[in-house]
Amino acid sequence: MKRDIQYIDVEIDKLTNSVENVITGDRFQTDVSLVDRQDIKLTTKKKGWLFDWKSEHEKPDRDVYKLTIAGNPEIIQGLLSLTENEDHIYMHLIESAPFNLGKDKVYLGVPGNLVAFACRIAFHRGFEGYVSFTSKTALIEHYKKTLGAVNIHRQLMVINTEAALKLIDKYFEN
Repeated sequence: MKRDIQYIDVEIDKLTNSVENVITGDRFQTDVSLVDRQDIKLTTKKKGWLFDWKSEHEKPDRDVYKLTIAGNPEIIQGLLSLTENEDHIYMHLIESAPFNLGKDKVYLGVPGNLVAFACRIAFHRGFEGYVSFTSKTALIEHYKKTLGAVNIHRQLMVINTEAALKLIDKYFEN
């Protein structure tokens, strides 16, 4: 079976311990939960999202998660698609909400928050925090620097236990 490779193409703008309002600097705690059909209706290309999250959500081997601000579950700040492999978690896609992109973004920290969540899942499922993903070539060095990821083959990147713990400690108190 030919696997359709999706490249992670998101800037890790800031590693915060939550999400941070760009203008005020206020920080807000976040929640991550599985998306449902209603959420998917809000994440269409028509509404400014770059990826086809409906198609991603329908794939049986994928879990799609949403990042929201605690107490405000209706407004999705970002999305993440994961697969559990034999010995690690694989990130297929990660995307910030349209209003969290570019120079007019509302919140910093969304992509880093989602990657930290993937690492946390990798610990919960017994994979010692190991997460892999396929990077766009231009972002390999960026992910090494910001996430502590290691480039193991071509564009395949891995976040190991040590790097995963740093990310988890940054975003999750427990």
